[in-house]
Amino acid sequence: MAGVITASEPSWITAFTGLSPRRFAKLATVVRREVAKKPRLGRPWRLPLEDRILLVATYWRTNLTLRQLAPLFGISKSAADRIINHVGPTLALHPRRRFAKGTVLIVDGTLVPTRDHTVAAQSKNYRYSTNHQVVIDADTRMVVAAGRPLPGNRNDCRAWEESGAIGAVGKTTTLADGGYLGTGLVMPHRRAMGQAELPAWKQEHNRSHRQVRARVEHVFARMKAWKILRDCRLKGDGVHHAMLGIARLHNLALTG
Repeated sequence: MAGVITASEPSWITAFTGLSPRRFAKLATVVRREVAKKPRLGRPWRLPLEDRILLVATYWRTNLTLRQLAPLFGISKSAADRIINHVGPTLALHPRRRFAKGTVLIVDGTLVPTRDHTVAAQSKNYRYSTNHQVVIDADTRMVVAAGRPLPGNRNDCRAWEESGAIGAVGKTTTLADGGYLGTGLVMPHRRAMGQAELPAWKQEHNRSHRQVRARVEHVFARMKAWKILRDCRLKGDGVHHAMLGIARLHNLALTG
């Protein structure tokens, strides 16, 4: 059975990964090195590595069911499932370990509706969701870290510590919204009890803070163009691998 979608046709690469063919080829080279380190038992893959990467990206981008996706690549449903479970983790973003002096980061949490109720909980969007703490570079808008998903009923200040995202930031200056009380992050000024309004200079600080912090919302909007982050059917660590993989593809797309 011949497939319809293939990495040998550059137009499919751009449509489903957001990357140029040149950037996609570099990604495939890096992934090939990572895959080569892990021993592979059993029969060889029917699809070349480039097509397997494209299959995973297509799954994340369209959120088609495996029964719908597999014929597009000319393979069986079970083979598509194995490819997603094998290649998906290798596309995960590696958190940045060091930051240049003067770097400013932004953190915020986003909810991903998730059908695996063992890792999710009902949250403010009235759906079973997972809470993902995502950290971006305020200057480049690149994702530098993403914490492990927690049930969606966790508030952001608790999720910030429990997800492990706090360890990726260290002492780097990090902006956050008012939901991170007690975390030591840079938040907007708040009115004291009985105070009618903030002084003008604090209002100006808050205005600047909002303008910069909005960049993380723009990143979320771009990442959620990948439809799997609107309704994730993956189980266990699948939603975490999808978030990290999409973050890596987002960063590669920004660098051209």
